[in-house]
Amino acid sequence: MSLSCTLLLFLFHIGLLLCGFCFAGDPTASYELEFSYITASPLGVPQQVIAVNGKFPGPTLNVTTNYNVVVNVKNRLDESLLITWPGIEMRRSSWQDGVLGTNCPIPSKWNWTYHFQVKDQIGSYHYVPSTNFQRAAGGFGGFVVTNRKVIALPFDTPDGDIVITIGDWYTRNHSDLRASLDNGEELGTPDGVLINGKGPFKYSSVVPDGINHTTLNVDPGKTYRIRVINVGVSTCLNFRIQSHNLLLAEAEGHYTSQQNYTSFDIHVGQSYSFLVTMDQNASSDFYVVASPRFVNESVWQRVTGVAILHYSNSKGHASGPLPDAPNDVYDRSFALNQAMSIRMNNSASGARPNPQGSFHYGSINVTNTYVLRSAPPIMINGTRRASFNGVSFANPKITPVRLADSHNVKGAYKLNFPKTPLDEPPRIARSIINETYKGFVEIILQNNDTVVQSFHMDGYSFFVVGMAYGNWTEDSRGSYNRWDAISRSTTQVFPGGWTAILVYLDNVGAWNLRTVNLDRWYLGQETYIRIVNPEDHEQKTELPMPDNALFCGALGHLQRPQKQLSSAGSTIQEQSKSSYLMMLAFAAVVYMMI
Repeated sequence: MSLSCTLLLFLFHIGLLLCGFCFAGDPTASYELEFSYITASPLGVPQQVIAVNGKFPGPTLNVTTNYNVVVNVKNRLDESLLITWPGIEMRRSSWQDGVLGTNCPIPSKWNWTYHFQVKDQIGSYHYVPSTNFQRAAGGFGGFVVTNRKVIALPFDTPDGDIVITIGDWYTRNHSDLRASLDNGEELGTPDGVLINGKGPFKYSSVVPDGINHTTLNVDPGKTYRIRVINVGVSTCLNFRIQSHNLLLAEAEGHYTSQQNYTSFDIHVGQSYSFLVTMDQNASSDFYVVASPRFVNESVWQRVTGVAILHYSNSKGHASGPLPDAPNDVYDRSFALNQAMSIRMNNSASGARPNPQGSFHYGSINVTNTYVLRSAPPIMINGTRRASFNGVSFANPKITPVRLADSHNVKGAYKLNFPKTPLDEPPRIARSIINETYKGFVEIILQNNDTVVQSFHMDGYSFFVVGMAYGNWTEDSRGSYNRWDAISRSTTQVFPGGWTAILVYLDNVGAWNLRTVNLDRWYLGQETYIRIVNPEDHEQKTELPMPDNALFCGALGHLQRPQKQLSSAGSTIQEQSKSSYLMMLAFAAVVYMMI
């Protein structure tokens, strides 16, 4: 056998060894993401932000349906870190979900590797820090899952793909914002809105000099798929492009009925794909705007994000007033009607070659109903807290749910989350929902708070079947959309209103249910739903605990030390390092035998 053939055979076997966790036959995409502080001035004020691989925002990760994804996260912050992947369903593996109820945090100067598969998913997602209020400082980026080539898109292939992150922004450090909440204070009005990590174009005297803005470069006559993700703290933003229609095509991994909008509300944590054709006369550039909704306009006058759409043949700069946002101060129905106009494209294939509407959710019997009521933060045990159904979730020093299960830790949580709001004083507790595998549940999100909220469920997409102002009642079911409701992982709940969702519980694990508004989430407005399959004796419906699982809480004494990241670059965990050295030794032996 030749030297080259021997080495190729050796490398092949090593590849099999290194990818032992992978699902057979599916390719692997590997990434290294290093989270560190850098100084940036997105609103003209130098401040500490969280960069990913030295970039703010972080890079967009691009994979294809069914790929195995390996992400080595290096934590160079001065505090612990977890990264979560909203909308990525982590099929059979809540161990990889990246929130405190499912993972122990990655200590400062440590690294940890996520292993998961984007099984039967397509669409526009993102990654973001889930602990210590870090999302307010950055650490986020896009996550795009593209179709396999054998599955046709329900529209002509776009000429380009553009990922846009939008979000409200404070010039205060995230630890200062966190301290304000700990002291019982409100965060106050944000200092601005960023588009792709940059401040507004100087469209008026409201914007000071010296702020860099985002420019989107396009060619005339071409159609682009523009993916827009709201990664902000707590503000719904209206997105629009001057003189251009937004043809809605996808919402968080599900193709929609294609409708044109002149502007579109994107709530915190939500993502959409629009098809935008560059069909205008390029006499000048055009404004791209993200402006706050449901706020006092006079107070929030400066809080508007503005980028520039630049045709390659443009003849001048954008000028004049910004395109108008919806004016529904006296008509609250506009935003609600727009939300309910988002419908599933039941004739399109998704990640698999079968129609998205083949799952007839409207005819399935509901096995359980939960009414989750959110209320404004109040004082509980001397601290200001937010709650669902009068229960404010307690996170500090938590032992993750499935980790506690696997090691029989008693008292790590209680399976007593109330199905309806408690008629008693609110309390702080680690109370979670216990549900049946393959159950079909109805969750009513009742917003008794004063602000519009986003609600998210990890591990799942759910059908948004109803939405209205007022209090939900049994009779409200008569208004449900039981045919083509959009399936997604994040939905809005208007103040003084309700949203109804239906979800099929076919993903075993412990999954976070939360308000995405970062201040309310930080103050305890979350719980978990624990789904166990008691008949799964061969672990076919849930993967085993990963070999590299971190230990914390009541199991912290089981954690082995890890060498800290060096200033020059990453380190290898001891187990991986030993394997690597063994492979090198084996390679040397093979080489000498040739």
